Amino acid sequence: MGYHLANLIHKLSDQGPGLPLRSMEGLLKCSVNYVPLTPISFLERAANVFRGRISIIDGSSVKYTWKETHARCIKLASALSNLGISRGDVVATLARNVYAMQELHFAVPMAGAVICTLNSRLDSAMISVLLRHSEAKIIFVDQKLLQVAQGALDILAKEKAKPPLLVLISDSDSSSPTIVNSVTHVYESLLESGSSEFSVRWPTSEFDPISINYTSGTTSRPKGVVYNHRGAYLNTIATFMLHEMSSWPVYLWTVPTFHCNGWCLTWGLAALGGTSICLRQVSPRAIFEYIAEHKVTHMSAAPIVMNMIVNSPVSDRKPLPHKVNIMTGGSPPPSQILSKMEELGFRVHHLYGLTETYGPGTYCLWKPEWDSLPPDEKYKLKARQGVQHLCSEGVDVMDPLTLEKVPEDGKTIGEIMFRGNTVMSGYLKDVQATEEAFKGGWFHSGDLAVKHPDGYIEVKDRLKDIIISGGENISTVEVERVLYSHPAVLETAVVARPDNHWGQTPCAYVKLKDDSNNVSDKEIINFCRDNLPHYMAPRTVIFQDIPKTSTGKIQKFILREKARALGSLC
Repeated sequence: MGYHLANLIHKLSDQGPGLPLRSMEGLLKCSVNYVPLTPISFLERAANVFRGRISIIDGSSVKYTWKETHARCIKLASALSNLGISRGDVVATLARNVYAMQELHFAVPMAGAVICTLNSRLDSAMISVLLRHSEAKIIFVDQKLLQVAQGALDILAKEKAKPPLLVLISDSDSSSPTIVNSVTHVYESLLESGSSEFSVRWPTSEFDPISINYTSGTTSRPKGVVYNHRGAYLNTIATFMLHEMSSWPVYLWTVPTFHCNGWCLTWGLAALGGTSICLRQVSPRAIFEYIAEHKVTHMSAAPIVMNMIVNSPVSDRKPLPHKVNIMTGGSPPPSQILSKMEELGFRVHHLYGLTETYGPGTYCLWKPEWDSLPPDEKYKLKARQGVQHLCSEGVDVMDPLTLEKVPEDGKTIGEIMFRGNTVMSGYLKDVQATEEAFKGGWFHSGDLAVKHPDGYIEVKDRLKDIIISGGENISTVEVERVLYSHPAVLETAVVARPDNHWGQTPCAYVKLKDDSNNVSDKEIINFCRDNLPHYMAPRTVIFQDIPKTSTGKIQKFILREKARALGSLC
């Protein structure tokens, strides 16, 4: 009898009477009945089960089946190996939603390496910092972003740091890419140099790293969030389930593939035989055109993208061929936006999560009895962040100091915390930050929320965003919801402004709709006073564009700095 089995039986015998010991004989954990979970296994299955199904469409020149995608990924993994990539090495990407991003999400881990998808909106200086920090050996660069990448490599050269090899992803197979000195390979040529007989390097442990995702930096310097194969596998399944995807979805890529690995759907579409429709530049006109042309069934978008859709000119829209499921996350979407999206023919699924939770961590599981509620009440419910998904072990709202659960009264504010297989492995090269995030046996999100009597979570604010005025906590999210209900408001964000008497008061930054430039700050303030307790209404309103990250998150730290620079109200 093997040691592990004997040890198991010994432990069982210590637990007192129960299952007869001899019933445990003959068990064996081996390759027949145990394989480490990894999302790259979805691709092998897709090549067999969905072999003739279209896997990806990118413009007019790129169209592959799942059988072809599998073959291409095998060759690409082989080519990476030929370049010296081995287990644990980091391979970076700097690209928009192009076909190569789907292939790299499989090929890089198939070569045993770790994919690091860099934000395509970052400048050369930040890209150089992240390349140095991740120690990437290769970077795959979208041709449109070559100048940014070249600038990053120039910075590394000046710092006498070894730059990664640069592989250029050209705009299309037929185009002739502009070659510069930094380019060592071109994507298609490199792929073709690989062998179709390459043996996939499967993870030796489920905890092996599969990807690095740098946080958006909305509150501080970006941190490298490390995902493992097990977490990626499980969150992939959870994501397509909460999105209510079944076999053969047609998915429009409006959420960036670099962000949380496309909310894990870069892997998930292979599990369902789905078709990826690449959208390199997001605009309402393009979204409607692609939905009509490709019969899109699902898409994802930050609330800011939904805001763009509902406020788009009628000339940019086309009737939807059917209900389109759209998954949204990020800041809590205003109920007015949810209502207008559904009027246009979209069915909105609201989720919540962080980079540290592989993207989606909770979702607003819709109850059939809510369908008959009045519209205002229905969309207010849908704006909540809901309940944990199937593959998460625990999500709760807790006192950050005592770690006690807050009462389910819809009033008591606590911090959202996570635990389970779909929480990151940790922050790359930052043990202190990892331990701080995991203190008390939970991942601390930094998001403040209440828990309602039905167990559903509702985010109230970021811990750093809450406004304390005269001893009262003001949720900026609550103020923003009222502001969004004003017919002239296109976008808004609320932050704290110093106040000599109250300590802090709400300061609202507002972007007006094009036809509403005659609206005054007093009108906005009075509107808020009519719809909120007076202490929650903004005392300052500033009209301007709202700064955002490339994933649509509002950069409140910029607005907080501006509000502080305004000085204290008397």
